[in-house]
Amino acid sequence: MTQFWTKKSEEEIKKIVFNALDKNINYDKEGVIGVPASYLDDKVFNQDATFLKDAPFMYALVKNPNHIGCHTLGNSESFFEGTHAIEKDLIEICAVDILKGIPHEQDGYVASGGTEANIQAIWIYRNYYMQQMNASRDEIAIVCSKDSHYSMDKAANLLSINIHKYDVNEHTREITASSVEQTLTSAKNKGIKYFIVVANMMTTMYGSVDNIERIIDSLKKLKCEYKIHVDGAYGGFYYPFTIKNNLLTFQNPEITSFTLDAHKMAQSPYGTGIFLIRKGFMKYVNTQEASYVEGQDFTLVGSRSGANAIAVWMILAKNGPYGWQEKIFILQKRAEWICKELEQLNIKYYRNPMSNIVTIGSSYLNPELVKKYGLVPDNHVSPKWYKIVIMEHVTVDKLALFINDIKETV
Repeated sequence: MTQFWTKKSEEEIKKIVFNALDKNINYDKEGVIGVPASYLDDKVFNQDATFLKDAPFMYALVKNPNHIGCHTLGNSESFFEGTHAIEKDLIEICAVDILKGIPHEQDGYVASGGTEANIQAIWIYRNYYMQQMNASRDEIAIVCSKDSHYSMDKAANLLSINIHKYDVNEHTREITASSVEQTLTSAKNKGIKYFIVVANMMTTMYGSVDNIERIIDSLKKLKCEYKIHVDGAYGGFYYPFTIKNNLLTFQNPEITSFTLDAHKMAQSPYGTGIFLIRKGFMKYVNTQEASYVEGQDFTLVGSRSGANAIAVWMILAKNGPYGWQEKIFILQKRAEWICKELEQLNIKYYRNPMSNIVTIGSSYLNPELVKKYGLVPDNHVSPKWYKIVIMEHVTVDKLALFINDIKETV
């Protein structure tokens, strides 16, 4: 039973969004002259277009609300309090109804994407160790699997900390206890005392999911000081709906933060990454120098579009929790269908059974087929795998055409 997530009609969605926008600053009717923001240039973007009255997201774009800051922390820019409330509701839906957190016990915001959300987490933990443990940057490291997203390497570079990666099995994409322990031991031998651990909830390339118990057991065995962040940029809107006993939620006390990314499975506009973290940690990245910002700024990106938060909220409200479950169920069935077809052709593939990504060995695919179906390689220089992502537009009809073509080339 969801606490914040309910299905809403088109009329309910429009009413809530338009009412929220009405509570925001009105540049035409109010004598405000000190805000460095405005609606979109009406010489280019027609604010009187008749379709806008039935298009809340487009209207939100035109009204251009600024969602700078983290609205779950208290004060935010009062000029945009109406749409800030929608973002706060979205954070509760994601943290509580999807990731099983306790109501109002998580902070979060809508970021520019999964990359920013991952860097935000690592930035927080780096500062936490430096402020609380008096750690130097040389004593702090990111640890993750070799299948982890490249945003971890970006974070290491930007934040001037080390990164260590453990191996995965080439065929099962699983991490082993020995590979985790070897990586942690090697890092400790190099002077690392504080670990920022990133676990994957469906990797971008393979849809693989890290065994969180295996990681935690190794961390405890080696007496490591650690914080765990879960990168669910791909799987956050998918994996929790396919597995019953999900250990990658806020119910797991070992996990402190999550990344979700709505522009993937939620089909929202780009710029809708979601960062979630337990209360008490955002303070480590408070930019006090942002003194002119009401409530100050705790985020990496600063000013950001409120329309993006509205878009994700609208998508979840339109589907509702049961509609979302049905959507994921259909995608699972499509993934199962193509896997059975590949098995009949004796084609080597990898798929986590709770995922909608199917990765096929490159030796079974010729360049013409890869190009025709837009298959994505693990490596453009020397590919070993190509992936299929089962989404709304990837119907069984399309998959059948692919199977027919592959039959002619195998």
